[in-house]
Amino acid sequence: MGKRARARSREESSHPEGSGVGRDDGPAPRQPCPCGSGRRYKACHGAAGGPVTIRVARPFAGLPSECDLVALREFVPAATAPATLAAEHAPPGEDADRAVQLCSLLPMAAPAMKRQDGSVWVGLQVQHAFGDPSREHAAVLLDALSAEPGATVGLTEGPGEGPRLQDVLVDEPLAVTVHAGFDFWVADVDDPTGSVAASLEQANAAAAPTARLTSVEAAYWTAVAAKEHLRWVLPHDEDALLTALARLHAAGADALVPDGRLVGMFRAHGLLVPVWDLPAGTGAEALEDPASEFAARLDEALADDTALSEPQRSARMGLANRQLTIR
Repeated sequence: MGKRARARSREESSHPEGSGVGRDDGPAPRQPCPCGSGRRYKACHGAAGGPVTIRVARPFAGLPSECDLVALREFVPAATAPATLAAEHAPPGEDADRAVQLCSLLPMAAPAMKRQDGSVWVGLQVQHAFGDPSREHAAVLLDALSAEPGATVGLTEGPGEGPRLQDVLVDEPLAVTVHAGFDFWVADVDDPTGSVAASLEQANAAAAPTARLTSVEAAYWTAVAAKEHLRWVLPHDEDALLTALARLHAAGADALVPDGRLVGMFRAHGLLVPVWDLPAGTGAEALEDPASEFAARLDEALADDTALSEPQRSARMGLANRQLTIR
């Protein structure tokens, strides 16, 4: 292999096609540009002199439910979480009790919509790529507040220096509800028809069974085809978390259930998301106590500041290289 080919191989292998630990470093040059232009990254935002997008590495930092927001935005199919609008952002002449609901996905992947009852729904799984999802979600939320009932709101250009979700929402934890499908879209509609009905049918068919554990924060069981997994968004510093997981892995203490194993992780919005493969038939309920016990072991490992042993260093290197795709 020639020098140029080796360099190109290193460059592309450091940015895998899936969403791995290297995800927040930016897309690979030959991947589609995340701005939605349809061009490759190297010919769009990755080109010299191309469009400039300042990306926020950890957009939801500071929000009490940062980890759950990442999960709902990235891999939970159908979920909702009511939120409280900060008083200073209420429309003129209105109280701040306007109902706001954060949703994993809305019909036709709408960024936001104003319901007939005046409530505002915000879709987290959207195609905006202006660099700061928190600011983008806040922008469509505020626009939807003043929209007509039934209207859908989106962004056609960057939101500028407007407020972020951290400014727009009251600083309180979210109560996440995971749904079996997307029937909540039409809970207030007697007989959905047309594009909404078609979108509902398609979305329900694609939604994998998912459940949020109650014993720990932001851990989601799912069954995809004949396989089961647990994906757990953790808030810890990446370097410290990898070191702690390496200690547990080297000690054989990183499994949740017999015959289950930690298979790797991916990064999403600045946080690491470890993934466990589980035996078929495990289910979410059987993970509650093991997850709580693992969280205690992880806290202990995070507090350990001794130097890593050779087996632990090897385990850390292996974990860092186990890059997974989100789906």
